[in-house]
Amino acid sequence: MNCTINSLYLCVTDMDRAIAFYTAFFEQAPIRKDPIYSIFDIHGFRLGLFAYEKMHEDHTFGTNCLPSIQAESLSVLKKKLAGLKIVFPLTKIGDNWVSEFEDSEGNHLELTAPIEKQS
Repeated sequence: MNCTINSLYLCVTDMDRAIAFYTAFFEQAPIRKDPIYSIFDIHGFRLGLFAYEKMHEDHTFGTNCLPSIQAESLSVLKKKLAGLKIVFPLTKIGDNWVSEFEDSEGNHLELTAPIEKQS
């Protein structure tokens, strides 16, 4: 199979709060702001926010899906984690620094950065 994953969405209970959280986190506005489905374009990858309750759907928040976001450096990773609810502490795993945080809606996300090689 030759496939591409172009997007994913996170369920949210408060669209305005979620948009504010991700606007601050990604330092950019959504390309689509809608009461049911809003979209951020992250270098060609579409991250959607879905107000599932408005569509009368059920959802369990937490660790059932773990989107992984890569920062360009450890210093940027630490800056982005500052003030967030950490659910997995910053840990060196293989060739990466890895941490996990909780967004404004209770979703868990992973944030990684490559370990810088010593020269």
